[in-house]
Amino acid sequence: MHDQAAKLCAFVYLCQKYKKVKKHIPNIITLLNLTAGGIASVEAVNGNLKNVIWLILAAAVFDFADGLVARALKVKSDVGKELDSLADVVSFGLVPGLVVFYLLGQIPDLPHPFLAYIAFLLPAFSAYRLAKFNLDTRQSDSFLGVPTPAMALFFIMIPLASSMGNTESTMINIMGWLMNSWLALTLLVVFFSLLMISEIPLLALKFKNLSWHSNKERYLMLAGCGLLTGVLGIGAMPLVVIWYIVFSAVTTLVK
Repeated sequence: MHDQAAKLCAFVYLCQKYKKVKKHIPNIITLLNLTAGGIASVEAVNGNLKNVIWLILAAAVFDFADGLVARALKVKSDVGKELDSLADVVSFGLVPGLVVFYLLGQIPDLPHPFLAYIAFLLPAFSAYRLAKFNLDTRQSDSFLGVPTPAMALFFIMIPLASSMGNTESTMINIMGWLMNSWLALTLLVVFFSLLMISEIPLLALKFKNLSWHSNKERYLMLAGCGLLTGVLGIGAMPLVVIWYIVFSAVTTLVK
């Protein structure tokens, strides 16, 4: 009888400990996102842009996983919400800003070195967008404005896309031109900065279930992404972001 009571007490103790620990699991995953972004920042400053892409892809996985795990464990906290935004400012705001700053600094005909600092509009507007997102109750099943991860993937993919694949590919050539055009890069920085804080409705990749009826727009959008990547290779990645913006904006506006 004494042994059974001891086992029951131990079981209750472990359950209590699990409840305390499980609420921190999503936050730990969020911190992995932030850690990947911090390392990617160092790599971007040092010009190791191919390393940056893999680190930011890892950060994107962690960013997706923390919410997924939080819903699976049925744990939600205001701290987790704020922590997620703070991590995103680094991984998907500061890092693309540093990448563009590095790219502009490598362009020989840049009119003035100070112009490269326009790249830091990206982290500034990312922070503003994320602050708005935390207060905006309209963005539970969709986004208003371009999400920071989409913006980040567009810019960090440019140097990788320009250096891989078939050198005769039109997309590869376009990416190579973007890397060496200070005017194109600065205009894109301004364009995406405004897109992030715009009221354009976009799809959110939040699958509450896997049914076709509930997620057909998401499945069609992902199919288009897969088709572009399959046909054009790695050079399609910035184009995939454009496809996401256009397709989801048109779809949500029609609905």
